[in-house]
Amino acid sequence: MEITRGQVKHVALLAKLKFTGEEEEGLAEHMKNIINLAHKLNELDTQGVEPTAHVLALKNVFREDEVQTSLSQEEILANAPLHENGCFKVPRVVE
Repeated sequence: MEITRGQVKHVALLAKLKFTGEEEEGLAEHMKNIINLAHKLNELDTQGVEPTAHVLALKNVFREDEVQTSLSQEEILANAPLHENGCFKVPRVVE
């Protein structure tokens, strides 16, 4: 399949990108190679192959929820540069 510079310009316009003429030529060649590779995949015999969403089996790797003791408010605020009334104090960012 052949990709033209016009097609590259059209895709670039949609993506709000600008390329030089030399870049457009290079991108046209890259796009042609990608599309040809995708067409080559159609030649594979996939009869009897189960469709998969992932190559590897996935399983839940999370630990069980367990109730644990939390740090005290004093321990949490111990390393805070500024704190006031049990809360972190930060510089105002909204005027």
